[in-house]
Amino acid sequence: MKKDLHNINRNIRAEEVRLVGENVEVGVYTLSKALEIAKEQDLDLVEISPNATPPVCKIMEYKKFVYEQKKREKSLKSKATKVIIKEIRFGPNTDDHDYEFKKKHAIKFLTDGAKLKAYVFFKGRSIIFKDKGQILLLRLAQELEEYGKVEQMPKLEGKRMIMFISPKKK
Repeated sequence: MKKDLHNINRNIRAEEVRLVGENVEVGVYTLSKALEIAKEQDLDLVEISPNATPPVCKIMEYKKFVYEQKKREKSLKSKATKVIIKEIRFGPNTDDHDYEFKKKHAIKFLTDGAKLKAYVFFKGRSIIFKDKGQILLLRLAQELEEYGKVEQMPKLEGKRMIMFISPKKK
């Protein structure tokens, strides 16, 4: 059996607890009195804040509380932003028409809010054109300045020179 996240009922170790919640007079009670009140209402005594002095406890239905907490965490998780990375690949000798075509796609990706990973792929001996690849990526970064900012400058990793551009916040 897995351990509960909160101390409930007999697992609470303090002699005195501060009681809060509905149908309860807020105040400091002995643990036995608090357990008695919880039992009268057919509910659990749950330790909400164990580090307080005295610990804060609430009378409630524990299973329902855990369920609602998981539901709340799940909804927060679903609202978290997911980072989408779109890639654009160039060769060191990419001509102007191809470059413009790919730049249009890059602009679309950045305006849609996706991160852009632009890279120049060097095949075989084309690695000798490292400077051409860097010039190409820096030109792209300069032309996309109004849509996004460079997160990582062009860097050679193996046979690729990679640059990251993140979209500008609206």
